[in-house]
Amino acid sequence: MTARITLADLPIRDDLRGRTPYGAPQIDVPVRLNTNENPYPPSAALAADLAEAVRGAGGTLNRYPDRDATALRAELAAHLRHGLTAERVWAANGSNEVLQQILQAFGGPGRSAMGFEPSYSMHPIITTGAATRWVAGAREDDFGIDPEKAVAAIEEHRPDIVFLTSPNNPTGTALPPEVVRRLVAAAPGMVVVDEAYFEFARAGTPSALELLPGNPRLIVTRTMSKAFAMAGTRLGYLAADPAVIEALLLVRLPYHLSTLTQAAARVALAHRAELLGYVDRLRAERDACVAWLRGRGLAVADSDANFVLFGRFPDRHAVWQGMLDRGVLVREVGPPEWLRVSVGTPEEMAAFRDALSGVLAGPDVTPASLATAGRDQEEETP
Repeated sequence: MTARITLADLPIRDDLRGRTPYGAPQIDVPVRLNTNENPYPPSAALAADLAEAVRGAGGTLNRYPDRDATALRAELAAHLRHGLTAERVWAANGSNEVLQQILQAFGGPGRSAMGFEPSYSMHPIITTGAATRWVAGAREDDFGIDPEKAVAAIEEHRPDIVFLTSPNNPTGTALPPEVVRRLVAAAPGMVVVDEAYFEFARAGTPSALELLPGNPRLIVTRTMSKAFAMAGTRLGYLAADPAVIEALLLVRLPYHLSTLTQAAARVALAHRAELLGYVDRLRAERDACVAWLRGRGLAVADSDANFVLFGRFPDRHAVWQGMLDRGVLVREVGPPEWLRVSVGTPEEMAAFRDALSGVLAGPDVTPASLATAGRDQEEETP
């Protein structure tokens, strides 16, 4: 019998050895608040229209799909506005494939990409997968980006691609447009502003789409997985100069977007008023969650997304496990001592509050933020 080999026995690339795949725990619990999904499922009317679209497309599945998704791209451009046309929009299987295609076109051996951490953990993973060197810049204590330090880092490392995540994941913080503008001006190559959570930003928050005119090396990415509540569809898209789209055509796989994916995405766009109508509910729940957590004395990052980063816990895994034991799954991600909770329905958020209250009432859990606050108070007491 041939001995079973392991990954270590395979001739994989050296830069992949010792790495672990991306993935959040998939655990069957009553309340799942760990992957930033929209908790509101499609309506019966949307599901019926989707079924009809799939029925219509079913008779054509012996043929390849529209290779360049021209109709879908035109509808995405109309949705984004800002004077965009189909020639300036691209779509792929989730925003992660969009990012991968960007790296395939503008990264590669001998090239580098930079991001400012803590940020979306898939950026360095996809970068490495594209044989591109990752350069980690740093965010400030409030999880923002200091433009002076960031420009200095860009000038030092001269990355071919700069990733800016706004609102940032896992912290939720959005970038001021002036910071984006300065970093676009300083970057020698492409700048990707990842706006996966933009629809949840607080009212008046500008999009980097406003900066596209006159900045042909700027790319703004979006997704239907979050605000559109279509995570299962796997549809991501971007807006950029037409020349950027031409570059992506050089690396995209033939017929990469299936007929059914395109049909589902177009149905979602037709129902966008319904789907995006839940955004206000989720914003309200998010802001209420922030206020409640701060009322408990916890540290909480300002959030423009559909999740909240909170802490700080000397043993965050114990808190995570304690909540899981109470039927609530949150995410153990980001800086040490912090946890992230996705915003759910009012009922789910009530369960989250009950679970966390139970954990915090335990004798072995003292948030570092509370301990620090206590020390500060003692030091200030005359």
